Amino acid sequence: MKQYFVTGTDTEVGKTYVTCHLLRAATKAQLKSVGYKPIAAGCELIDGEWVNEDAANIQQASGLALPINEINPIALKPPIAPHIAAKEAGVQLTQASIDKGLRHLESYQPDFLLMEGAGGWRLPLSIGNETTPTHYLSDVVKALKMDVILVVGMRLGCLNHALLTAEAIRSDGLTIKGWVANDVTGNMSRYQENLASLCDMLPEPLLAEIPYQSEPADDVLQRAIEQLC
Repeated sequence: MKQYFVTGTDTEVGKTYVTCHLLRAATKAQLKSVGYKPIAAGCELIDGEWVNEDAANIQQASGLALPINEINPIALKPPIAPHIAAKEAGVQLTQASIDKGLRHLESYQPDFLLMEGAGGWRLPLSIGNETTPTHYLSDVVKALKMDVILVVGMRLGCLNHALLTAEAIRSDGLTIKGWVANDVTGNMSRYQENLASLCDMLPEPLLAEIPYQSEPADDVLQRAIEQLC
């Protein structure tokens, strides 16, 4: 089984969009695929359970047909920082709870599993104090020793965001398997020059380039899956 953690240079850079494309491409490649979004904030009550739109999209893109609460076991109502939403709901965001959901999905023996984060790399799960350190989602990924796929939202400021995020991932001792350039605006000035700069500065491979509001070519996604699997 190949499994990766999908993170982004910021929130709203297309992590879910990229995750769904990769899951569908894996299914087309005859791989049993599943996505996992352990924590999601911003949910709507549907048929008696809280449903996050991103988690629902991942559920639909997964090759395995599973209930939403297995894809997204920690669903928080307000669209705010997850650690704040969890505190208001009386929910603890822990390594154990995230591990439990991951192990459950692994029991289905998928060929390809993507675990999508929330926000950026340093998403806090709980804020520490003088005696207790702050706990981040990246700490969970570090404990799991998962390789990482970095989604770069192609917009003004992406060079700094991409380089700092990649630096943090590497400093945590983890491997960036590759990165995806996702055009999030359609009107970025000097897009190609910025893309070329990232290719020069990031030693990890560019897995795929996702055009603005357009489906990437099947062969682009197929090559990404071949690099990942």
